[in-house]
Amino acid sequence: MTASPTRRLKPPVTPDELFEIDHLLDEEERAIRATARDVVAEHVRPHVAGWYEAGELPVRELALELGRAGLLGMHLEGYGCAGTSATAYGLACLEVEAADSGVRSLVSVQGSLAMFAIHAFGSEEHKDEWLPRMATGEAIGCFGLTEPDFGSNPGGMRTRARRDGADWVLDGTKTWITNGSVAQVAVVWAQTDDGVRGFVVPTSTPGFTATTIHHKMSLRASVTSELVLDGVRLPASAELPGVQGLKGPLSCLNEARFGIVFGAVGAARDCLLTALDYAGTRVQFDRPIGAFQLTQAKLADMTLEYGKALLLALHLGRIKDEHGAAPAQISLGKLNNVREAIQIARTSRTILGANGISAEYPVMRHANNLESVLTYEGTSEMHALTIGQVLTGEQAFR
Repeated sequence: MTASPTRRLKPPVTPDELFEIDHLLDEEERAIRATARDVVAEHVRPHVAGWYEAGELPVRELALELGRAGLLGMHLEGYGCAGTSATAYGLACLEVEAADSGVRSLVSVQGSLAMFAIHAFGSEEHKDEWLPRMATGEAIGCFGLTEPDFGSNPGGMRTRARRDGADWVLDGTKTWITNGSVAQVAVVWAQTDDGVRGFVVPTSTPGFTATTIHHKMSLRASVTSELVLDGVRLPASAELPGVQGLKGPLSCLNEARFGIVFGAVGAARDCLLTALDYAGTRVQFDRPIGAFQLTQAKLADMTLEYGKALLLALHLGRIKDEHGAAPAQISLGKLNNVREAIQIARTSRTILGANGISAEYPVMRHANNLESVLTYEGTSEMHALTIGQVLTGEQAFR
C-alpha cells in the first residue's frame, strides 16, 4: 500500500476552504445557503449600517423579501412553508446573521417562535389563518414570554388569563419583544388556573398595545417592544389547544436557540473575513500587518475557533435532522458559539485598530449585537447550568 502524496493548499485560502466546509454540505444545503446569501447581499448589506445607526429596521418590507425567498418558517411543513431540513435552516440563519444579528432575530422570531408555536400547538383554524401569510411575510408575528421581572424564570410570569363566560381575558406586560410593535399577531403566554397556556392574539384586539423600546446600544437594526395587555378579551378559540405548561414556550425557545447556534457563527465569519482583508491591505512599517507574527497568531486562533463552532453547529444540525436534538445539546451550541463569536469580534476589532469602531466596518456592530445574543434565548449562565444538570443529575437553578 503506497502512501498518498502530501496535499498542499495554495495560499491565501478562506477559513471555509481551510476546513473544507463545502465538502460537508449536500447540493440542496449549498443552494439554500446561496439563496440566503444573495438575499442579504441585495436587501440587507447595503443598508444595515445606516439602519443600525438610525436605530430602525424596515421590518414589513424586509419580511416580504425574506418570505419571497422562502426563508420564513422554512423548516416547518405545510401551510406555505418550505419544509427544509434543520441544517438548511441553520445555514440560512448563518448567512442572515453574517449581515446582522437583528435581521436574523426577525427571521428567528417569525419562524422559530411565533410560527413554530402556531404550527406545533395551534388549531387548524390558527394554522390556516396565520401560517401562509406569515411564511410570505405578509403577516408579522411576535412571541410574548419575557416580562420585566421574569426572564430566566418564565414560570414566575405575572401575566394572567382568566375565564369570563366563554371568553378569556388577559392582563399583563411583556418586554424585550422582537417585532412587537409591527406585528399583526402575538403568541402570548399567560398563567391560568390550570397552569401556563398560550394564546393567539391579533394585535388589533382592544386592550393590546405595543410600544417600541428606544435607546438600545445593541440590536439597533431590530424592532424591540413592550407589550401591554389590559383586559384583552379573546374567544375560547384563541387558546393554543396543543400544549399546557412551560414545555410549550420552552420548546419554542429551543427552536430559536438552534438558529442562534448557526447565526452566531455567521457574525463571527463576517468579523474574521473583515479582519483578514484588512490585515492584507493595511500597511505599517513598510509591510501589511498580516505579515507580522502577532497578527497571524490572532487570525489563526480566530479561524480555529470559527471552524470548531461551525463544525459543532453542523453536527447538531445532523443530530436534529436524524432524531431530534436534546435541549442540553442545543445549550452546548449556544454557549460555545456565541461566546466564541464575541471573542472573534473583539479580536478582529484589535486588528482593525481605531477603524474597528467605525460604522464603515461591521466588526463593532457585530460585537455590540452579540452582547444581546449572549443573553437572549437563555443566558450563558442558564445554558451552563443546563449542561451541568445533565452531566451530574443535579439541578442548580434554585
